[in-house]
Amino acid sequence: MRKLYECRDRLQAQMLLDDLESHHIEVVILGDYLTGAAGELSAIQFPVLWVVQDDDYTRGRQLIDEYLTESIQASAAWQCARCGELIEGGFEICWNCLSPRE
Repeated sequence: MRKLYECRDRLQAQMLLDDLESHHIEVVILGDYLTGAAGELSAIQFPVLWVVQDDDYTRGRQLIDEYLTESIQASAAWQCARCGELIEGGFEICWNCLSPRE
């Protein structure tokens, strides 16, 4: 078993776990509930993804990097190709002309 990625929160850990498992990479989340005890601990711990089979580590890292890159790109603002309006990254349709994001 090998440490793969330290997540920012439980939600990100679960989303990455689901994505990796859909690619047949077995992972587990450790330290999942330690953030609830942050007041009792000297250092805050975040959920950590561990790959079960060491041979899957490289492919798992690649998939996590791709997932994080896509998440950043999806949250970036974009300009509508039809009307030129600047749209916030969380939206897939232009609020001005209702054209979909390309």
